Amino acid sequence: MDFFDRTLYSNRLKPFIDKGIIKVLTGQRRVGKSCVLLQMMRNIQQNNPNANVIYINKESDEFRKIQTDVELSTYVAKKHVSGMKNYLFIDEIQDIRNFENSLRSLQATDKCDIFCTGSNAKMLSSELSTYLSGRYIEIRVHPLNFLEFMEFHKLENNNQTLKQFLTYGGMPHLSKLVLNDEIAFEYLRNVYSTILLKDVVSRENIRNVDFLETLVCYLADNVGSIFSANNIHKFLKNQRVEISVNLIVNYLKALANTYLINKVQRMDIKGLKKFEIGDKFYFEDLGLRNCQQHLEFSNDINKLMENAVYQHLKTFNYQVYVGKMGECEIDFVGIKNNTKVYIQVAYLIYNSKTQDREFGNLLKIDDNHPKYVVTMDNFILGNNYKGIKHIHLKDFLTMTEF
Repeated sequence: MDFFDRTLYSNRLKPFIDKGIIKVLTGQRRVGKSCVLLQMMRNIQQNNPNANVIYINKESDEFRKIQTDVELSTYVAKKHVSGMKNYLFIDEIQDIRNFENSLRSLQATDKCDIFCTGSNAKMLSSELSTYLSGRYIEIRVHPLNFLEFMEFHKLENNNQTLKQFLTYGGMPHLSKLVLNDEIAFEYLRNVYSTILLKDVVSRENIRNVDFLETLVCYLADNVGSIFSANNIHKFLKNQRVEISVNLIVNYLKALANTYLINKVQRMDIKGLKKFEIGDKFYFEDLGLRNCQQHLEFSNDINKLMENAVYQHLKTFNYQVYVGKMGECEIDFVGIKNNTKVYIQVAYLIYNSKTQDREFGNLLKIDDNHPKYVVTMDNFILGNNYKGIKHIHLKDFLTMTEF
């Protein structure tokens, strides 16, 4: 099989090969976890031609009979070869009931070096943290970032490519299709339906499917806005729709568990205190956000830009918060390895008032960590404006360290 090597993830996996640690690739459906898994299989077979590789793909009819941990253990026992190095690869492991029992046994007896993928955060995080604490590493796989998008689609770094990325997102399979609204959005709508029906409705036992779809549309229309379940409840009540606050909260958790959306908390910049209310939500993939509604690019550009910046930071393993400092808000605070980066996102610096607002909030932060204003201005004020870097979005999205 021919596929691009997503080195960002294979490089994160390599230090844990043959270390007695279970490697778990998590992420939304169709973001490329299976391909990363196959890359690791290929790399191991190239480095050790005598390795015995056991592969289970739960989306294939061939492995339909493996439904429980007992059946998983029985299958692995049949394929295991004594005296050789055994590697076990399981794709979509959450579809095997009580899988953690089998993994714990295999890991304890050191029979296999284990790699697996999963598409449900709730199941994986609860079961793995409970039963495999300290014995597994979780690596989140995201849709293609802008650099990968250009590589997969063989495109150059220009404004047209950036617009395509903001419109169609980073689902890898799009590289095999024509990038236009009719074809790309048809594919994305099918992916969206699969996630919603198989991973959310079925797995989480959702009953009010109509409201779930309405909630996703509301989130899509309010990307980057402060979200409150109470406010949604009041809004719906005014529309004579009676939905409880608890149900709204539970549906949000269900959507987050499938990685369709991501919750971002607000944080006091000075005290690093996290606020319990006033979260924001961003989509894991912009294409899935855009395919469900009529996209008005000019009207949505600020939302798309914010979502893209957030996703870029997450792709490179930053913990991301919305910064709060008195009455001032910083769009994003990224934290990684005891370093921080502050980012403001604006479509254009129209005038001195806009300039004062976007740069002024950052200037109030009294530390030496990097600060950026990310825009789509054709004219950039300069790499350093009073210590703050002004950068075009397409250039920011090619950065891997900040």
